[in-house]
Amino acid sequence: MKILTDWGFTREGWRNNSHGEYLVLLQGVLLVGFIILPVYQLPEFKIQSTQLLNLTWILASILSLSALILIIKGLIDLGKNLTPLPYPIGNGELIQTGIYGIVRHPLYSGIISAALAWTIFQFSFSHLIATAILLIFFDIKANREETWLTEKYPEYAEYRQKVKKLIPAIY
Repeated sequence: MKILTDWGFTREGWRNNSHGEYLVLLQGVLLVGFIILPVYQLPEFKIQSTQLLNLTWILASILSLSALILIIKGLIDLGKNLTPLPYPIGNGELIQTGIYGIVRHPLYSGIISAALAWTIFQFSFSHLIATAILLIFFDIKANREETWLTEKYPEYAEYRQKVKKLIPAIY
């Protein structure tokens, strides 16, 4: 399929993980695992107050909206540079504007935000652990990606100093 080759997937890459193909597979497994993970609520942490329940729903809604904005704006701003691989595409360019001027990895941030929103909405301890795993995974994937971006784009080092990695204004 042409789109896979445009994204940088090759037979050689699948054999030796030269462009982070195994990270893409692991990401898929983690996301499917998160979706099918049963909700487990700790009995001692049941929400009794209607006001507290409403507050958690408001927080989950804000996080969901943030996730939607991060993902949609990230996809739009990335444009033809989009690839699921952490390795940058050959004819790509470094994007530092739009949502990428706020956070370096808005697609990863959006997925983490969506996972956290679901965790809060369900008040699920199992999903809290899964969200932590997703955060760690995307931090590792972003580190690998940033190594390649720094090699390809000399100005990436300066960009890293100005813009946070996964959580705007925090991390």
